[in-house]
Amino acid sequence: MKKLLVILFAAAGLSAQEAHDDLMAIQDNSFLLEEAYNQGPGVVQHIGVFTRQRDSGDWELAFTQEFSFLNSMKHQLSYSVPVNNDGLGDIELNYRYQLLGDADANLAITPRLTLVVPTGDDSETAIDAGIALSRIFAPRIAGHTNAGITYVTDDGGSHELYVGQSFVYAPSPKYQLLVEATYAHPEEGDDEIIVSPGIRWVYNRPSGWQIVPGVGLPIGLGDNRDEAVLLYLSFEK
Repeated sequence: MKKLLVILFAAAGLSAQEAHDDLMAIQDNSFLLEEAYNQGPGVVQHIGVFTRQRDSGDWELAFTQEFSFLNSMKHQLSYSVPVNNDGLGDIELNYRYQLLGDADANLAITPRLTLVVPTGDDSETAIDAGIALSRIFAPRIAGHTNAGITYVTDDGGSHELYVGQSFVYAPSPKYQLLVEATYAHPEEGDDEIIVSPGIRWVYNRPSGWQIVPGVGLPIGLGDNRDEAVLLYLSFEK
């Protein structure tokens, strides 16, 4: 009986470790939210996100690069360049600090400061301050929480508050299911709620490249009931 209990506990421990490894196989690849994991020294992540609204046909393609700064995972710089059906959008310049944890921790916290450069039509300079929190709830389940404020500096100033939450489930090391939700409350105008179920999967190449494609279906709730299709692609080494 004692030997049987030892075998059962060992099997349970092995199963939990395998489930944890499945969850960690794909980490920093959310579509709408941020995960609280900075890039390590020497690692550069290239991200492309294409979104097309179903009703209006409007589309946007955003390219982002993330890389460590000062040869430390504590500091990360990134930029995002969006292009849409009207032309160039607003470029974002980001700095993130790894305040707590890392990609191997059960809890990670990362504040971010962003400068929004008014490169699009009828746009304004803005500063965005946000924070991302990532938590592993179970061997196959993780959650990511975002919150922040965007302050527009032009024309007397205005602000927008936003929060977001996602849950990720990893049934295997090859793919993960996720659902993301965001809520934005502008100082003027209507609130915006978006819920987006999605799936992402991974290709680990012998050269060391990790390729992660993904598909999401953002759905607007409340006054904004437009639906969209989101295509995601990430390369990192």
